[in-house]
Amino acid sequence: MPTHAISVAFQTDKPLNEYGRLAQIAENYGFDGVTVYNDLLYQPAWLPLLEIARATNQVRIGPAAVNPFTCHPINIAAHIALIDEMSNGRTYLGFVRGAWLDFVGLQPQNTLQQLREAMACVRHLLQKRSEPLPGDYFPLAGGEVFRWTAVNPDIPFLLGSWGVKTIANCRPFVAEIKLGGTANPGVVRWLRQQLATDGNAPGIVEGAVTMVAEDRAEALALARREVALYLPIVATLDPTLDLDLELVARLETAVTEHNWRTAVSLISDDLLKTFAFAGTPAEVAQQTLALFAAGASRVEFGTPHGITNHEGLHLLGEKVLPAIQEELK
Repeated sequence: MPTHAISVAFQTDKPLNEYGRLAQIAENYGFDGVTVYNDLLYQPAWLPLLEIARATNQVRIGPAAVNPFTCHPINIAAHIALIDEMSNGRTYLGFVRGAWLDFVGLQPQNTLQQLREAMACVRHLLQKRSEPLPGDYFPLAGGEVFRWTAVNPDIPFLLGSWGVKTIANCRPFVAEIKLGGTANPGVVRWLRQQLATDGNAPGIVEGAVTMVAEDRAEALALARREVALYLPIVATLDPTLDLDLELVARLETAVTEHNWRTAVSLISDDLLKTFAFAGTPAEVAQQTLALFAAGASRVEFGTPHGITNHEGLHLLGEKVLPAIQEELK
């Protein structure tokens, strides 16, 4: 991918035949990548990715992200190998601890070790290595490998995490680290400092809710509702922010009670711009450029993109992306 890559991400809540069309639009505009989420209770990422692989020729594609607690690494490896084959080697694989696991009664222990072992297991399988792989959680007995021809051993891994310990633990396996739910340049600078121990630091990706519209007021109003759902969680993860904890608690209470009028009233314009790409095309372009200036290697525009998915995607492609590219020349 280029030094300053820009991708778009889609929630998996669409008719299956829509993913290919959306990805084609993104590719035709010149975006560098198309991501699909893999959130619990939404469609699993694999079939949407397969549709995207079939419909595109150039964009990098992948899930952000999968976890080894609801899908065993042997299945993760097999799924991504098939999608990589269909895309002619354009995939990446995102890993994450996973959220809402308590919904299905999962309370993983030693998640740092399990994530690292899962990555090692997937890489072992993709490399078709037949020797045993030791491990406490995801060992392989050895002697067997995937039984089809097209398997790319070098599919890049992404880690979605804010945790310094998690990042350090998994760093040998990852090409990118994604900070999700934020548009804050300050946390890019912070993470860049954490990673600056050698010349092989992974790329830093920031992605968040994106709401772009010509009507600024409408864009900000809609973005506030989207951001309210996750701001109380992400706000506690960002070590660079000095937020009013009482305000965050009030926001969390309002969201829990589905009191959206109160929730959105608590999010100022400045606070919103810290956690989302929101506003006119010119404003979203400036937010993106600020992240690149801080050291981000990729910026990802997340759903819902605009007042409608298609309208937002067209504004991003026709106005935001060209403005960014012009400034980066």
